[in-house]
Amino acid sequence: MNVLRGIKWPYALIALLAVAAVGVGTLQPQLVSAAAGLVKKKPSATQKIKQDPPPTLFTDAEIATIGKQTAAQRKKADTLFAQWREAHGTARDDKAFTAWAAQQVPAPPTAAQRTAELRQDQQLAKTRTAAGKKAATWLELHGKKDIWKLYLHDQGELIPAKQGTAEKTQLKAVLKLAKTISDQVAAKDKQPAPYVLDPTLRPDKHIKPGAKGPYSYPSSHAARSAAAVTYLTVLSPHRAADYQWMQDEILYSRLYMAGHVTSDITAGTLLGDLIGDYELTVSGH
Repeated sequence: MNVLRGIKWPYALIALLAVAAVGVGTLQPQLVSAAAGLVKKKPSATQKIKQDPPPTLFTDAEIATIGKQTAAQRKKADTLFAQWREAHGTARDDKAFTAWAAQQVPAPPTAAQRTAELRQDQQLAKTRTAAGKKAATWLELHGKKDIWKLYLHDQGELIPAKQGTAEKTQLKAVLKLAKTISDQVAAKDKQPAPYVLDPTLRPDKHIKPGAKGPYSYPSSHAARSAAAVTYLTVLSPHRAADYQWMQDEILYSRLYMAGHVTSDITAGTLLGDLIGDYELTVSGH
């Protein structure tokens, strides 16, 4: 009921203000703008997930393998980032870091390696269930940004407002940088997504014959998830297991619905770990 009231009252307010304007001609332009702003305001990540709560997600056994594969990227990222820090210190330089981080993403797999990975996706597709598709759809939608913003919001309730605002800004920077760099690398390497190579994996995508993209190396979902987990874990170490679990859920969903092959995921994870390290360093954590 509260949610419904929250949706309906701005419209009622606008209607009342409009009637008053017609009747007495005293409505100020700024009131109209304020009322219109109430209508246009986008729902927060918390509101989105409250309106679309998660279904039953994948089991720990299902996500275990991709979890182990991506966890291995953590040490690689720390070693690489130490080199960046030694050369650049702790000052923010997003432009230089973007160029450097893109260079750290491994070369894409050979055609033979990608074909072998595609077979893994094809085998996994045969195990799909209605419940699995529902879980994967939810994870694809909310795994980009919403779930990480929700996690930060929850722990933000326990800290001073000024600190919470700063951390919110930093998380946004982490997610934006992860998308920016992964998109740049994908456009350069031009590795077609699994469902482009085999359109039967996702008939709902309506891939045209001869299509080259979308490109999937490295995974943007993986980069954003890893960057968020690296950042959030330092802020709240005792919740690290929860963050890692959600990351693994998101990444497995990308394999499950053939959005990526494993090398897409591990490359994206390495990139995201680097970005998380960078933001923690330049923001003084």
